[in-house]
Amino acid sequence: QVQLVESGGGLVQAGTSLRISCVHDGRTSGVGAMGWFRQAPGKAREFVAVISWRGYSSHYAASVRGRFTISRDIAKKTVYLDMRHLEPEDTADYYCAADTTYAAPAWSPQYWGQGTQVTVSS
Repeated sequence: QVQLVESGGGLVQAGTSLRISCVHDGRTSGVGAMGWFRQAPGKAREFVAVISWRGYSSHYAASVRGRFTISRDIAKKTVYLDMRHLEPEDTADYYCAADTTYAAPAWSPQYWGQGTQVTVSS
């Protein structure tokens, strides 16, 4: 079992940047990939980005590619999502996810965090 805890959400203005983080409490050897999904009010949850724990591979949703960057710190068991040029359409609850394997473009993680809210004002 892997527990995931997100942090760093908040209210920001459009055009600015924000970093959200997620730490896992499991054994590093048990985590093959970590990533992010988001769910906007009234919409289905959607994939944002995923990174292999070794860092060799990553994949982004088309809507965030070029604006968001996913990275990880193995020693800190943490994955980050750096979000730049934020738009009101990026407003959502952002969920951290983890799995034993990396897959792209379709990734179905088994572990989920509780979510952190990101609100972008216009």
